[in-house]
Amino acid sequence: MSRLQRDFFARDTLTVARELLGQRLVRILEDMRLSGYIVEVEAYIGEDDQASHAHPGRTARNATMYGPPGHAYVYLIYGMHHCLNIVTDREGYPAAILIRALEPVEGIPLMERQRGHRPITQLTNGPARLCQALAIDRRLDGVDLCTPDAPLFIERGIFVPDEKVVTGPRVGVRGDETALTVPWRFYIRDNSYVSR
Repeated sequence: MSRLQRDFFARDTLTVARELLGQRLVRILEDMRLSGYIVEVEAYIGEDDQASHAHPGRTARNATMYGPPGHAYVYLIYGMHHCLNIVTDREGYPAAILIRALEPVEGIPLMERQRGHRPITQLTNGPARLCQALAIDRRLDGVDLCTPDAPLFIERGIFVPDEKVVTGPRVGVRGDETALTVPWRFYIRDNSYVSR
């Protein structure tokens, strides 16, 4: 499998978000590969996006969003759940894509243990769930997904035709009318691993 390189991520965020569907997210853990096809994402673009962590400007928490494309931006919500984003566009401009759901492919027994032996469709069907299943936490914030020895990276996966792609508003965001309604959520139609 070929890994996605920096030029894939260094493009318009909405283009990258659409093209991430079907790609394979890989986590190397204890010399094992845990992976899944990306089936749902959300885009967050610029300081004008009131739903974005970058809306208040650069902070210690969101600094990774301003860095080079192709890096992981991992943050903690509610003091207990981690979420994985992929930094896109150009360095200095805060844009990132939240990975919302995966269809598990490799390392499923370990994912099951880490998720308390839940059913397979509940292992990675949400941003916090997939981070727990793949042991993604703040220690991976800023990891360069494009280096050969990265513990987290994205490989070429399966092709998803346009007729299988659904767009709509992002889930559970706050902000103005634009933040609440822009169709910056992308997911694969009828995929049982998409979050609720």
